[in-house]
Amino acid sequence: MTGTWEALTDPTRRAIVERLARRELTAGEVAALFDVSRPGISRHLRVLREAGVVEAEARGQQRIYRVVPEALDEVEQWCRDVRSFWAQRLDALDTEIARGRRARGKDSDD
Repeated sequence: MTGTWEALTDPTRRAIVERLARRELTAGEVAALFDVSRPGISRHLRVLREAGVVEAEARGQQRIYRVVPEALDEVEQWCRDVRSFWAQRLDALDTEIARGRRARGKDSDD
């Protein structure tokens, strides 16, 4: 079984998720958006479904696909952690730059 990260490594699957995040689509509607064969889109949708990133609901003869928002929580948390990491480092860099400027200002006053 494929996990969320593995399912999202493929650019076509990421694009499918982006489209499904906007609105529910049938498999045929998804296929019409891409220059990929219908069997190829079906495989992408299967990978996303097995990873729990999307779900399908049968409505008559059609399967309606939608994103499962909770499946992206892990990715969202990772993004928050990375942002926080870099924000702390950049704040520390700003502090050091300010100290350096103050130190140079004192040296020129002498």
